[in-house]
Amino acid sequence: MTAPVALDYARIQRRTVGVLAAGQILGGVAFGATVSLGALLARDITGEDALSGFATASVTLGAALAAIPLARLAAKAGRRFALTLGNLLALIGISIVITAAAQSVFALFIVGIVLIGMGNAGNLQSRFAATDLAEPARRGRDLSVVVWATTVGAVAGPLLLGPGEAVGRALGMPVHTGSYIFSLVAQVAAFLLYVIALRPDPLRTAQQRDATSGPAAVADRADRPRVARYAIFAVAASHAVMASVMAMTPIHLQHMTHGDATVIVGITIAAHVAGMYGLSPVFGFISDRFGRVRVILLGQLLLAGALVSAFIGGDSHAGVLVALVLLGLGWSAATVAGSALLTEASAPDRRPKRQGLSDSLMSLCAAVGAVLAGLVLAAVEYRGLALTALVLVVAVTALSPLALKVRDPQS
Repeated sequence: MTAPVALDYARIQRRTVGVLAAGQILGGVAFGATVSLGALLARDITGEDALSGFATASVTLGAALAAIPLARLAAKAGRRFALTLGNLLALIGISIVITAAAQSVFALFIVGIVLIGMGNAGNLQSRFAATDLAEPARRGRDLSVVVWATTVGAVAGPLLLGPGEAVGRALGMPVHTGSYIFSLVAQVAAFLLYVIALRPDPLRTAQQRDATSGPAAVADRADRPRVARYAIFAVAASHAVMASVMAMTPIHLQHMTHGDATVIVGITIAAHVAGMYGLSPVFGFISDRFGRVRVILLGQLLLAGALVSAFIGGDSHAGVLVALVLLGLGWSAATVAGSALLTEASAPDRRPKRQGLSDSLMSLCAAVGAVLAGLVLAAVEYRGLALTALVLVVAVTALSPLALKVRDPQS
């Protein structure tokens, strides 16, 4: 009888990271238009600034609803099934949003945005897929490479707003929906990529490896629930700060411009997204080298700088641009380090469940933040919104000793 061939896990991991990175490029294009145009479409349909936050809120609510089911599906059937299901949900959602804009039906628009958010839940879990087979010393870097790959698509997405509007007019589409054509094409391409190339499935391969390695091989993977809880909170709070301020920026810029702000919004959001993803490999490297919690705190420092910049310079395009770039950098540091901390603080059999819970809470907090942001913007304007968001930054910083002082592996 022929002996089973030993798998080259390092080679599989390199291939997996490459496929996930390519998928993130496509996913970035697909979701870039949603982030940039959602608030404007909501306002066009309703005529109310205060309701514009429901667009971003609905994206994040959809992600919150789907994160745990998709994580459970990944645990049972593999990452490939979870990721491709996310692509399908997003495709349906994009089609519904275009239809709702044409008919000016706000409820239908929200349904479509929620489905797009459900698709984004799968996209978010790509970063965890990059850690399934990663060596502990490279976990932050492998995760951050996949996060970084989103830069290409996510920056291109907002910059395609102008060409998208031209395509939309040529096709007779509703205003502000032309860019969704690019989203549709990108989602189809990502779906095919995962179906064809994400083989073998990284999570199932990791599960098989752990099942045959024996207890000695995983003795260093102790479960640390208190650290995991802090990591979940840090990621969720940082995401809520980023989403609430970013969601209201297009509306704030339109008020400042007193007219069509499509180009300015596109450039600002593109710069923000570049901050979110462009330096993620740097944050991944330093989190591997100097520790996860220190990089989470660096992220809070950057977020605080962003909010102060928004408060001081929020009346100028340059000030808003600086604030949005810093906002993206702070989110990147906290998300990369927090996600790596959550993975290594969780025993292998508990990781998918906690990863899904983290994404669900992250998205739910951002959804609530985006809705409240619209109300806060209407009440105390952009500068007041920045000061309000600063409360969460203080909370993440103040609670960091929960992770820094842990010595007992079971704490």
